[in-house]
Amino acid sequence: MAKPKKGKVLEHLIQAYTMECETILNYLANSVMLDGVRAEEIKSSLAADVAEELTHATELAKRIKQVGGRVPGSLSLDFGQKVLQPPKDTTDVTGVIKGVIAAEQAAIDNYKKCIKACEQEDDYVSQDLCIRTLADEEGHLIQFKGFLKEYEKR
Repeated sequence: MAKPKKGKVLEHLIQAYTMECETILNYLANSVMLDGVRAEEIKSSLAADVAEELTHATELAKRIKQVGGRVPGSLSLDFGQKVLQPPKDTTDVTGVIKGVIAAEQAAIDNYKKCIKACEQEDDYVSQDLCIRTLADEEGHLIQFKGFLKEYEKR
């Protein structure tokens, strides 16, 4: 078994895992709770993204274990995506889109920090995982920024 790492890479991997798990919950909730004709495209996109975010969380969990860390359970996760909570007004599609953008940007920022930490700790496997996941998150960000442009025109 790999010697446990105590550095920043493991911290960022655990943070990324936590963020992915929280995103899964919030995407799922919003994909069900949004109402209205305008909501259908967003609901569909969020529902499809749940599977991709679950893949990210699974890959991160495996990597955390590989480097000797402990994959946190639900009671150890520190969630904080206030802007992505299902809105009280279930027709607030724009609010959900803005929440997705904020969550994706936060994930991107964490992956970039992890990539830099990987360089310092010579952990190129974690770096590769973070780079690949970063590309997915940037794709989600661009997609939802496009949705926001369209929704703000109306």
